[in-house]
Amino acid sequence: MAEESKDQKTEEASAKRITDAEEKGNFALSKEMTSSVILMAAILSFFLVGQHGPLQMMSLWRAILSEMHTLNLSTEELFRVLVLVMKNTFLILSPILLSIMFAGVISNLIQTRGLKVSTHPLIPKFNKLNPLKGIGRIFSKNSLNELWKSIFKIVIVSVISYQTIKGHWNEIPPLMDFDVGQILVFMGKVSLEIMFKVLVVMIFLAAIDYAFQRFTYMENLRMTKHEVKEERKETDGNPQVKQRIRQVQMEMARRRMMSAVPEADVVVTNPTHIAVAIKYDVDKYAAPILVAKGAGAIAEKIRSLAEEYDIPLVEDKPLARVLHKTVEVGQLIPASLYKAVAEILAYVYRLKGKSPL
Repeated sequence: MAEESKDQKTEEASAKRITDAEEKGNFALSKEMTSSVILMAAILSFFLVGQHGPLQMMSLWRAILSEMHTLNLSTEELFRVLVLVMKNTFLILSPILLSIMFAGVISNLIQTRGLKVSTHPLIPKFNKLNPLKGIGRIFSKNSLNELWKSIFKIVIVSVISYQTIKGHWNEIPPLMDFDVGQILVFMGKVSLEIMFKVLVVMIFLAAIDYAFQRFTYMENLRMTKHEVKEERKETDGNPQVKQRIRQVQMEMARRRMMSAVPEADVVVTNPTHIAVAIKYDVDKYAAPILVAKGAGAIAEKIRSLAEEYDIPLVEDKPLARVLHKTVEVGQLIPASLYKAVAEILAYVYRLKGKSPL
């Protein structure tokens, strides 16, 4: 059934599905990329610190050892020495530690495409307390993949370390004549060389691993056609409900339009198929305004209301068509139709005994 369900997921993950997954703290993260960025930051930090760090550490211990014969082995004195060592060690190592921490944060921000906070992973999940499921996760496909990657990395680091040390093998015997500082510098240079070579390999592995993690992540988020349909309904609304809402809105707009017909000055007809109601209030509008329009049954309703409220009906087929087609309800009559509308209003005013326009 699981395989069948996977085969049915033929659609790409939608933006909403990806967003929902990210809100639950589910991202395409590559541990190899994070490790590579941290290793790169460590190497850069060691280069920047250079010989300064080891020499500072040596100076610290030299100062402590030179005072050993004068130290009073009391609790307060030992505590003072311990605080001094910890403080200076932190000052020496803090640039390296801070750069590594900053690199880890930046690496994750790059992979998550910005700072994204989710409390969902913090929610207790009691099903994880099931020992059987825990054993299943230990021997899961993902855990086995991580195991093989770890073994591969150990082999790579071991081979690179061996080859690098072998290349400096002839330089090791003369170290017997060097002081401690020079030996530490030599060890630091060899260590940096090993780290740099490992970094090159790690970057290559990180690129492959991130591409694989991204591919797996998107594959797991793929959707069935039914899920796409349901999501579209959820996002855009049920088509039937939307249609019903549109019908209600149109009905309400129609009722408002019909309520404005009794206030019209004239209704221009086709004579039967189209009807448009026009009103002109000199104090409110700069031009006549179309208060209602319609075709078919709506036109018939407009004519019935006009007859009921003694509003003149004027037949003008071309004008009725143009007004119905080009002017929306509530809009002023365009200047190109002023003359035709003014003639009809003047005719109506004469019938009612009003002042002409």
